[in-house]
Amino acid sequence: MSLPLLPPPAAARDPVTPEVRLGPVTPEHPASGHPSQAQPLLRQEAKGEEEEGEETGVQGAWGNGTAEQRRRGWGEAAEAVAAEEGQVEAGGTAGSGSPAGGAGGGRGDWRPLLAWLLWRRQLQCCPCAAPLPRSAARCCHGGTKMAALAYNLGKREINHYFSVRSAKVLALVAVLLLALCHLASRRYRGNDSCEYLLSSGRFLGEKVWQPHSCMMHKYKISEAKNCLVDKHIAFIGDSRIRQLFYSFVKIINPQFKEEGNKHENIPFEDKTASVKVDFLWHPEVNGSMKQCIKVWTEDSVAKPHVVVAGAATWSIKIHNGSNEALSQYKMNITSIAPLLEKLAKTSDVYWVLQDPVYEDLLSENRKMITNEKIDAYNEAAISILNSSTRNSKSNVKMFSVSKLIAQETIMESLDGLHLPESSRETSAMILMNVYCNRILKPVDGSCCQPRPPLTLLQKLAACFFTLSIIGYLIFYIIHHNAHRKNKPCTDLESGEEKKNIINPPVSPLGILLQSFCKLGLIMAYFYMCDRANLFMKENKFYTHSTFFIPIIYILVLGVFYNENTKETKVLNREQTDEWKGWMQLVILIYHISGASTFLPVYMHIRVLVAAYLFQTGYGHFSYFWIKGDFGIHRVCQVLFRLNFLVVVLCIVMDRPYQFYYFVPLVTVWFMVIYVTLALWPQIIQKKANGNCFWHFGLLLKLAFLLLCICFLAYSQGAFEKIFSLWPLSKCFELKGNVYEWWFRWRLDRYTYSIWASSCKNKAECNELHPSVSVVQILAFILIRNIPGYARSVYSSFFAWFGKISLELFICQYHIWLAADTRGILVLIPGNPMLNIIVSTFIFVCVAHEISQITNDLAQIIIPKDNSSLLKRLACIAAFFCGLLILSSVQDKSRH
Repeated sequence: MSLPLLPPPAAARDPVTPEVRLGPVTPEHPASGHPSQAQPLLRQEAKGEEEEGEETGVQGAWGNGTAEQRRRGWGEAAEAVAAEEGQVEAGGTAGSGSPAGGAGGGRGDWRPLLAWLLWRRQLQCCPCAAPLPRSAARCCHGGTKMAALAYNLGKREINHYFSVRSAKVLALVAVLLLALCHLASRRYRGNDSCEYLLSSGRFLGEKVWQPHSCMMHKYKISEAKNCLVDKHIAFIGDSRIRQLFYSFVKIINPQFKEEGNKHENIPFEDKTASVKVDFLWHPEVNGSMKQCIKVWTEDSVAKPHVVVAGAATWSIKIHNGSNEALSQYKMNITSIAPLLEKLAKTSDVYWVLQDPVYEDLLSENRKMITNEKIDAYNEAAISILNSSTRNSKSNVKMFSVSKLIAQETIMESLDGLHLPESSRETSAMILMNVYCNRILKPVDGSCCQPRPPLTLLQKLAACFFTLSIIGYLIFYIIHHNAHRKNKPCTDLESGEEKKNIINPPVSPLGILLQSFCKLGLIMAYFYMCDRANLFMKENKFYTHSTFFIPIIYILVLGVFYNENTKETKVLNREQTDEWKGWMQLVILIYHISGASTFLPVYMHIRVLVAAYLFQTGYGHFSYFWIKGDFGIHRVCQVLFRLNFLVVVLCIVMDRPYQFYYFVPLVTVWFMVIYVTLALWPQIIQKKANGNCFWHFGLLLKLAFLLLCICFLAYSQGAFEKIFSLWPLSKCFELKGNVYEWWFRWRLDRYTYSIWASSCKNKAECNELHPSVSVVQILAFILIRNIPGYARSVYSSFFAWFGKISLELFICQYHIWLAADTRGILVLIPGNPMLNIIVSTFIFVCVAHEISQITNDLAQIIIPKDNSSLLKRLACIAAFFCGLLILSSVQDKSRH
């Protein structure tokens, strides 16, 4: 029986069969190739630390290997199924040169055969629900085999067309397009975030105001006094301005009471900080207000540093909302405008536009104050004050954001005219941000902050990466030209290419230049996101739905994408990668949702951090215990992989090492484990199995380590003296002291774990849980390793993220979150859901690329040869010495 003729497949690419069900993407591991070659999306190359980059794979239809080996395996599998049913005659297979095999023959053209077999089985198998005869059951059984083949074929085809490489290219294109859009937007709308703060925004939730494109800091009493020391602020206007005055003063002194005669001047002074805030009662824009402002414009008079003015409702009320009153208001504000403009050259002047009223609650003597009248007075003030200067922008700033706030909250007003206290507090905090952000430069207050100047180290880093990019381009051009000269020529007689020339492998210099080139581009993206103010930032706002719904979503994905494990021992590599993966995803959702404000979630996340540290310690201990490899190469490899990205970010983002607190934690605990096991006597599994006495020696070592940990945990003074010594202080200080490092280290000193739902506050929880045993961690290990199905499978989805968990944790600081994790990066404003999807996609691609760059550089910078390694270590030591010296010079210049 001969096979029907089918059209040959396209030579340029393999088609994606739409009928094939889209299953979980199972990536391919190349048997050879460059270390940075793109990998499929849902599995990173399985590089164990003990394997050091070596890759293995099973050849054939179901395994790994080259594309040709996989196609040969698929062809053989298809032939086997077909032969089982007696449907493929001798000489009629796809590889025999028959028409079904395609014009060129060969076993690579197996898709027509597979499609025909699927079609034949669909015709022969009956989908009825009645019991099937033996022959029909055998037929459907063969169909199941072919369905499995088609299912896995679909996965292979998806990986062929949508791999990590194509995802990264898409992410690069998205970054370039978004950067261009934001640049054009800032040129068109302006680059002053203060204008956005004063004029636009929205409520994220009750009492939480979000300015457009920037973050607003909530000032504490000490911060407000520090900013306003030796300052004089003047509020001039009507009862609404008086309300704003009270809210502003309560930021400095919450005990200040609203009492006294309301229709007179109200002074306030804080002698400890030399802060003076005055309210001047001038309910109408008239000669009295003009005279007050005129006095401040004289050279011999001390001027307020900040002037907040505004009035209109009294004019509407007294004159019963007449048009003549509006005309008089325009004349009066026209005469005041030049004085305000002159005062604005030496002081910050803000004109507060009138808030809307809730007309249903207004008393009878205020019924003439309508929103229509208020809009007319606001339009008059805007047009006159903005046109008070010719050919230049007015220095008097319009405080119009209070209108937006009032539109959402005026219904809560007691009299329909005056705003509720929460709205006044928001307006006062906006005023504080406008003036103090450029002075104190809070991390989570990006509004009104200019771009920080480049430091010396940042300039040197920019030069280094620029030279790396130029060097790589030169190297690529030279290498490409050499490759073109060695390109196989075509035999004119046979029309076939001569393939006797093999491309030379990429040199270590090429890999080095390529890695630094890509790293330079990635660091430029980091800087644009969190330092250059190119992209927008917003504050976090926690709701239960923003945390738990994404948790449920990733849980479903994790369960759906699962595979069989290669081994079933407790805490095998695939299982630990899965564990790291889901924990890292939960931690990421915790950070972006702002769930730290919800104490139960905070406590559970502390358990995950402790479990991560447990895995790290367990993995390093197991390696030294089983392998007994205490060589310097192993230590340098681990330290490089842990710290490379953080060191680069410390330079590029101008942040201290302790800022990325988790990396110092895992680094210190790795060194603690290494020193404990490497010191004499070195006790390993092979030695201990021969004599039980060595187990007792290991217990003594661990007991002494526990004693040292307890001493440092309960002796803060000794701990701070040790880590305050130079150069340790340069690594572990944050804001001038090592308290943060002591807190982080002490918090997880026993790989902390607790289910502390009964804690009343964070301080109580943080004090209790380090002393509790590792019940939760051990319970999870036992449940996860129950013999049976659960132990034999793992989630490839979670495991893929687990392989890049460290890069995900570090990169989130600047390119997923914003303002050093205090806010959220906004690439697409106005659409939070789409923004999260796009920023997450770019963020994951960048983290994966950095992981590959780190692996490539580790192989080159940390060689196995001891003599070469010692030379490299000397160069690294010199680099860090220079880095410490430059950092010290930089710190002195700042002070």
